[in-house]
Amino acid sequence: MASRESFQDFEATSLFCPRCRRATPARKKLLLVLPSGNKYDYLCAECGTAVGGKTDNDPTDFYRTGLPRRPSPPA
Repeated sequence: MASRESFQDFEATSLFCPRCRRATPARKKLLLVLPSGNKYDYLCAECGTAVGGKTDNDPTDFYRTGLPRRPSPPA
């Protein structure tokens, strides 16, 4: 029997689209980079309708982003 740890990072490949009225391939789109993790939206690959969402609990992308460094003033 598989442990619960094997399902920690589930990715949807196809979801039901209400507009197409059938299961279609889904594209994952990054919406927000939050301190608690990233928020994603799943879109229908055929018509672009939002068909689901996901929030992961990995804050590394948030803490990796920062302000760009300003160039040094000319001497």
